[in-house]
Amino acid sequence: MFMLAMRSIRHRPGRFLATLLCAFLGAAIIMTFNSMHDTAAQDGVDSTSADTLSTAAGVVGGYGTLLVFFAVASALTVNVRQRSAELALLRCSGATPAQLKRMVVGEAVVVGLVGAALAIGPAMLGGRALLEVFQDSGQVAGSVDHSFGPIALMTGIDITLLASAGAAFLAVRRATRGHEKRGGARRFLAYAALLAGAVSVSSTFVFSATDAALMAPPAYGAILLSVGFALMAPRLLEGVLDRLRLSGASGWLAVRNLRERAGQLAGILMSLILFTAVATATLTMQAVESDAVEASGLTKSVDAKNLETLNFTVVGIIVVFVCVMLVNSLYAATSYRGREFGQQRLAGATPGQVLGAVGTETAILTVTGVLFGVLAALAGIVPFTVVLSEAVLPGEVYGIGTAVVASAAAVTLGTSLVTARRVLRTPAVGAVAVAS
Repeated sequence: MFMLAMRSIRHRPGRFLATLLCAFLGAAIIMTFNSMHDTAAQDGVDSTSADTLSTAAGVVGGYGTLLVFFAVASALTVNVRQRSAELALLRCSGATPAQLKRMVVGEAVVVGLVGAALAIGPAMLGGRALLEVFQDSGQVAGSVDHSFGPIALMTGIDITLLASAGAAFLAVRRATRGHEKRGGARRFLAYAALLAGAVSVSSTFVFSATDAALMAPPAYGAILLSVGFALMAPRLLEGVLDRLRLSGASGWLAVRNLRERAGQLAGILMSLILFTAVATATLTMQAVESDAVEASGLTKSVDAKNLETLNFTVVGIIVVFVCVMLVNSLYAATSYRGREFGQQRLAGATPGQVLGAVGTETAILTVTGVLFGVLAALAGIVPFTVVLSEAVLPGEVYGIGTAVVASAAAVTLGTSLVTARRVLRTPAVGAVAVAS
C-alpha cells in the first residue's frame, strides 16, 4: 500500500498541495520557535535571556502543535471526502479498510516529510528574525547568537509527521465507517472544554488588578470556550438554521444546502469560531492592559513585555493558519460542487441565483462563527476588565472586534464567491456530464 500511496502522489500531485502547504507552514513555525530552545541552551547565555527564549518556545510551540494538527486534519479531511468515489472503487476491487488506511496515512506521511524538509530553510531565517525582535525590545541580550539545532529539527519533523499520520488516520477512518452513528467522544470533549473554560473564566475574580498573571485565566478560558463551541459546530449550525426565515430562491437554496452539508462544513465553522474568539480576546485584553499601564505612568517589566510579544505572536500564527485552513476548505468545498450547480441550473435556477445561494450560505456560516466566537471572547474580556478597571466592557473591544469580523467576512465571502463564479463558467450540461 505504500507503493500505491507513492503512485497516487506522483499521478495527481495537485490534490496534495493544500496538505503540503499546511505541513510546510506548521513545520516552519514549530522549528522557528523551538530554535529558541537551542539558542537558550548555548554556553554564555544569561538566565534572563534564556528564560525569555524558553518561554516563547514553550508557549508558542504548544499552540503551534495544535494548529498543525487542526490545519493538516482540515486539509486531509477535504482530500478524503473528494476521493470518496476512488476509495469506494478500491473497496469494490478488493481493498480492505485497513489497506485504505495504510495508503492514505502513507500519503500523508510522505507529504508531511516533504513539507517539513522544505520548511528548514525558512525556519532558520525566521528564528534569526524572531531573536532580533526579542533583542530589539531588550528582552534578550544583544550578544546572544541564534542557533538552529537538534531540538528545532527533530520537533519540527516529528510533530509534523505525527500530526499528518494522526489526522489522515482519523479522516479515512470516518470515511470507511460509512454512516455509523458516532459523535459521543466529540460531545464529551466539547462539554469538557466548555466546563473547563467556564471554570477558568470564573477564577479571574480570584486575582487582583496588580497580579501579573491576571490575563492568563480569562485568556485560556476564552480559548477553551471557543474550542468547545468549535467541537459543537454542526449542532450550532443546525440550531441557527432552525431559526432562520429566509425568502426567495437563493435563500431557500442556501438553507437547504447548509442542512445537507452541515457535517462537511464543520471545519470551516470551527476555524471561524477559533479565529474570532482568540484574536478578539487576546488583542482586546492586551490593549486594555497596555492602556492601563500607560495611564498609570509605569514602565512595563520584562515579564510583561514577554507576555505582550507572545500574545501578538500567537495571534499572528493563528491568523495565518486559520486563513490557510479557511481558504483551502472553502475553495475545495466550492470547487467540487460543479455537478450540484449544474443540476440546479438545469432545474431552472439562474447563475445569479446559484451565486446568490452561495453568498447566502457563506454569510450564514460567517455570522454563526463570528457570533459564537464573540461570545467566547466576551466571556474572557468582561471578567478581565471588571477586575482590572471595574468597567464591564472596554472601549477597545469595538475597534478590534470590527477588524476581526471584517477580516473573517472578507476571507470567507471572497474565497467562496470567487471560486463559485469560476465554477459557474462551465456550462450546466457539461458540468453534470463531467462530474458523472
